[in-house]
Amino acid sequence: MFSLIWTLIIGGLIGALAGAIVSRDMPMGWIGNIVGGLIGAWLGEAIFGSWGPQLAGMAILPAIVGAVLLVLVVSMVTRGMAK
Repeated sequence: MFSLIWTLIIGGLIGALAGAIVSRDMPMGWIGNIVGGLIGAWLGEAIFGSWGPQLAGMAILPAIVGAVLLVLVVSMVTRGMAK
């Protein structure tokens, strides 16, 4: 149970950090950050592998890069839908 909570916290922090890096926010606030961080971690580890420091079962550096890519794609899609 505690590992699930820890994973959600780290996912949220990764999502928030990715949003801060690209100066764009994920939709739905912290829930969006958690989902974006977890999906970004999966995407980053799938593309770049699991190198670097690990925290809560996620390789931090590839997770941040994957989350940045995800935030960019989501912000482009939502901006395109708003027009």
